[in-house]
Amino acid sequence: MKRLLNTLYISNPDYYLAIDGENVVVKLYDDEVGRVPLHNIDSIVTFGYTGVSPKLMGHCIDKSIAITFLSYSGKFLATVCGELKGNVTLRREQYRLSDNSTQSLNIAKNMIVGKLYNSKWVLERAIRDYPLRLDADKLKVKSMLLSDSIQKARDTDDMNQLRGIEGEAASIYFSVFDEMILQQKENFIFDNRNRRPPMDNVNALLSFSYTLLMSMCKSALETVGLDAYVGFMHTDRPGRASLALDIMEELRAVMADRFVLTVINKRIVSANGFYTKENGAVIMDDDTRNEVISAWQSRKQDQIKHPFLNEKIEWGMVPYVQSLLLARYIRGDLDQYPPFLWK
Repeated sequence: MKRLLNTLYISNPDYYLAIDGENVVVKLYDDEVGRVPLHNIDSIVTFGYTGVSPKLMGHCIDKSIAITFLSYSGKFLATVCGELKGNVTLRREQYRLSDNSTQSLNIAKNMIVGKLYNSKWVLERAIRDYPLRLDADKLKVKSMLLSDSIQKARDTDDMNQLRGIEGEAASIYFSVFDEMILQQKENFIFDNRNRRPPMDNVNALLSFSYTLLMSMCKSALETVGLDAYVGFMHTDRPGRASLALDIMEELRAVMADRFVLTVINKRIVSANGFYTKENGAVIMDDDTRNEVISAWQSRKQDQIKHPFLNEKIEWGMVPYVQSLLLARYIRGDLDQYPPFLWK
């Protein structure tokens, strides 16, 4: 389980990855700039287009080490991985449930309830921790609206209606996201969620963090033997890891959004680390991306008591635990899928 915490991030687009014995060798043109033993890593995430040697790629496939390729700005391109783990019976049952609208709705409802609950408690935690530095009354009103959305999500019997409830709740939550930015407010202003491409510093951080979280969720699902591309709420689309997006929903606020607030409020990043391209897209420079990745890796090591297992685990293990619980539900070992409910 601990191996899921070990991801090698290659943030320089000019680096090329090769293999020497049982080591990943990082090269800048003809010079070696680093090496990492393969047995120490579970996955590799690389930004840019320079590439990976066919020999290293083959070795990683044999050892089930996933290689995820992202563009320089953090857009997902592709993942290369070995044989899917687990057994065919589990995946057959996953496909059967995915084709059953009632079963899919039941699973999706739990995931969205988890998302809305966690979004609500991000607001509640901010109210508790900073009552004099933000508009607590405004956040309290939004928190109550999210409570209403949670009940609506539990009561609905229609997938499209569930998606509508989720979308409305996301608007409520993000309408006060800027309130929780307590430092560097002149340079980190959040008006609304925008992407493809992100048009401001905060959205650039959110999109990048969601990409990192997405990679973790996909890797976790494949580790427990599920097909990351067959979801329950997110429909099938070529190249889209729909189940990873499903699992990710309940973790966005607590793992990615709170992380973004932390790196801004603790001044881990600054406005100087962002620049705007001709099309208006805002992206991070290399140094800022490295700082964010370092902070992300550090956050993954922090411990939390899992609300369902009632055991202490690292934050980086949460996607794996949720994937494992989903697999147990699909096998019939649990009566329902228990979403991650943070407080």
